[in-house]
Amino acid sequence: MRTIFVVTHPESAHHVEKRVGGWFDTGLTKRGQAQAGAIAQALFARIGSRPVEIVSSDLLRASETADTIADLFRTGITVNRDLREMSYGAAEGRPQEWLDLRHESIPDDDRLDYRNSLTGGETRRELATRIYGAMDAIMARPCDCQIVVTHGFALTFVVAKWIGMPIPAAGWVAFRAASGSITHLEQDDLWQSRAVVSLGDTTHLEV
Repeated sequence: MRTIFVVTHPESAHHVEKRVGGWFDTGLTKRGQAQAGAIAQALFARIGSRPVEIVSSDLLRASETADTIADLFRTGITVNRDLREMSYGAAEGRPQEWLDLRHESIPDDDRLDYRNSLTGGETRRELATRIYGAMDAIMARPCDCQIVVTHGFALTFVVAKWIGMPIPAAGWVAFRAASGSITHLEQDDLWQSRAVVSLGDTTHLEV
C-alpha cells in the first residue's frame, strides 16, 4: 500500500502581514512553528515506525515545516523547488490589497494559458506542469510512505496528478485546503486504485 501525506505549510509571516505569497520567501511565525509541531505529531501518530521519506518545497515556510516533521521522524528531507506555490510575479511581497485591486477574472476559453497583466507570474499550465513533474519523481521512488510538504494552491495540482487528471482538465479544478492541513492519499496493492482518503484535515490544529 503506497501512502502519501500532503502537508500545506502552516502560518507564515506573509499571512499575518497580509502580503502576497507565491515565491515571496517568508518563514513561519511562532504560531506557525507550533502548528508545524502539531502536524508532525499527527503524522507520527498515523505512521509510527514505518519507514518514511519527506519531500518539500524549497521555500522557507515549507522547508521549516518539513524540518520540524523530519526531526520527529529522525530522518532528512529532500528539497524539490517544483513543489513551490504558484508564482505571482510582480505582485509577490506586495500587500494583498494591491493584488486584489488588479486581479482579473480568468476567461473560460483560456483558463490554462491565461497570463494576467502582472509581470513574471505563472499560468495554470506552467504550475500544473512542474507540480505534475515533481509528483512523477516522488511516485517513482520505491518508498511506500511519503510526506510531501507544499502550499495551499499547489495542493490542488498534487491531488489532480494523483488521481490521473489530465492537465487540460486541471484548468477547472480546485481542491481547497487550509494552511497547516494534512491530505491523505493511498494506492492499494491489488487494483492500484488511488484514493483521496481525506482532504485538508486540520483537526490536529484544534487542540
